[in-house]
Amino acid sequence: MLWRDSPRVGVWEMITLMTDGIEPQDMVPVNREAAAIDMAALAEELVASATERGVELTGDNGLLTALTRQVLQTALQVEMAQHLGYDKHDPAGRGSPNSRNGTTPKTIRTDVGEVTIEIPRDRAGTFEPQIVRKHQRRLAGFDEAVISLYAKGMTTGDIAAHLSQVYDTTVSRDLVSRVTDAVLVEMREWSSRPLDPVYPVVLIDAIVLKIREGNVANRPVYVAIGISVDGERDVLGMWIGPSGGEGSKQWMNMLADLRNRGILDVCIVCCDGLKGLPDAIVATWPQATVQTCVVHLVRNSLRFASKKYWAQISRELKTIYTAPSLPAAEAAFEDFAANWETRYPAMIAMWRRSWAEFIPFLDFPVEVRKLIYTTNGIESLNARFRAATRRRGHFPDEQSALKVLYLAVRERQLNRPNPTGQISGWKNILNVLSMTYGDRLGIN
Repeated sequence: MLWRDSPRVGVWEMITLMTDGIEPQDMVPVNREAAAIDMAALAEELVASATERGVELTGDNGLLTALTRQVLQTALQVEMAQHLGYDKHDPAGRGSPNSRNGTTPKTIRTDVGEVTIEIPRDRAGTFEPQIVRKHQRRLAGFDEAVISLYAKGMTTGDIAAHLSQVYDTTVSRDLVSRVTDAVLVEMREWSSRPLDPVYPVVLIDAIVLKIREGNVANRPVYVAIGISVDGERDVLGMWIGPSGGEGSKQWMNMLADLRNRGILDVCIVCCDGLKGLPDAIVATWPQATVQTCVVHLVRNSLRFASKKYWAQISRELKTIYTAPSLPAAEAAFEDFAANWETRYPAMIAMWRRSWAEFIPFLDFPVEVRKLIYTTNGIESLNARFRAATRRRGHFPDEQSALKVLYLAVRERQLNRPNPTGQISGWKNILNVLSMTYGDRLGIN
């Protein structure tokens, strides 16, 4: 008799009818495509039968909870059979030095809510279950869900309330914090990992977070993204500086850390004209070219101007940074200065101060210019950081702040720019860079 043709039973009995006849020796590999088809048919039958019997899909007595419970229970029975060397009720076990010794109830948190299972025991006390380990109260999927929500910017209180609403299980804020703290060891290993000896391009920027250090204060967080010789973009590190803003001493500490982790040379460093940074870069990598972010220059220019002139100023600035050559850019700038220096002298003075770090990218073709004249790659990462920290107000300490930022770096979002990955059109870019920097790239 098929289980679906059996008399009306509860969801637990319905699942049990399906799985009670499964023995460990019957669990053999099957064709994946066929298994996928069978699984779809089985799921359809389960849902249809549950609907017919008025069984909810979720909840304490729901289909998903019962199915999860039965799968875990069957896996534990299989583990015990493998541990003892014989199946339950098998005559081969008579006279064995070890045997089954009942079960112990245990409630665990899963993706479908809390599930109570019976953990089998053996008389010798040597059984160590693997599917649900001793002292384990949460399955891996639960922890991953918590970490993902934390990386998206939800606070511990938000996550606890969300899990309570969605999975009908009570989760404390302290538990959420302990789950996310599990990544701290991984974060420390990541922040001290060895780096490549040469990076063609490094992008550097800073964001400001509120962190408590006695009193709550604005603290700069320095971020560096490197593009390797293979065209792979990666976050090299994050550092929290003291309150009071960015300074050359903090930049030297950050760059020294990068050098100590293996970076011996950088061809181009793109930055936002941060105070003291260009000098620190040259002191660390004497041959490096410092490129000021053009987008930041344009943005800072508009701060000096009335909003009614923004469109006109932006158009004229575009003729400067899209000029085909340095002489053409210089001529466009002189025209720009002639038009605006009387009205906005501070804006023109800013451009004159930044000119030496603005012009390096003009020596390259368009493909390379797009890569190095803006820190948009790091700006998109900063946008992700802001989304992850917006709801938090301030952080109790540096470690809490870095944990949130690290999880934001680690998270992968579909159809969104991610902080790591392959640079599009890298082969063309590498050909141009190798003609300029030659042996420094170490690819000959």
